[in-house]
Amino acid sequence: MDALLGLGSNLGDRLATLQRAVDLLNAQPGIRVIRSSRVFETEPVGGMEQPEFLNAVLEIESDLEPGDLLAATRLVESALGRTRKIRWGPRTIDIDILLIDELTIDDADLTVPHPRMHQRAFVLVPLLDLRPAPTLPDGTDLLRVRLEADGAVHPYVPPLLSS
Repeated sequence: MDALLGLGSNLGDRLATLQRAVDLLNAQPGIRVIRSSRVFETEPVGGMEQPEFLNAVLEIESDLEPGDLLAATRLVESALGRTRKIRWGPRTIDIDILLIDELTIDDADLTVPHPRMHQRAFVLVPLLDLRPAPTLPDGTDLLRVRLEADGAVHPYVPPLLSS
């Protein structure tokens, strides 16, 4: 299956953390990173005052079931020091499953498409960097919702490298 993952970091060496996340994801059995968007610096949205984020979107291929893909992303987050103390608070790394093929999933642990991706410029801008005309499984054109998304987004560096 093909999937899109959103990466974000606003603590420590943000860029090194994003690159390490790519490397760790690529090392997970059943996951192959295909390509990355450029990296963007973004304002935090919601929650408390905190440092700016670096964000990117990865396109991956995986033979894992969606729940197993979620478990693999959480393993990578844990390896990079992610703690889940404050919702929308600062973090070393955040890995969100944005889309998986044309699947729609709504269970207690995983919702795909990601439920707030269409409201977040820090997701949409990197996503549009990879896919110029993305649509959700329900046919929603993400180009149309971009204008309503929150948060300033600025290009930071070229795409992350997959090893």
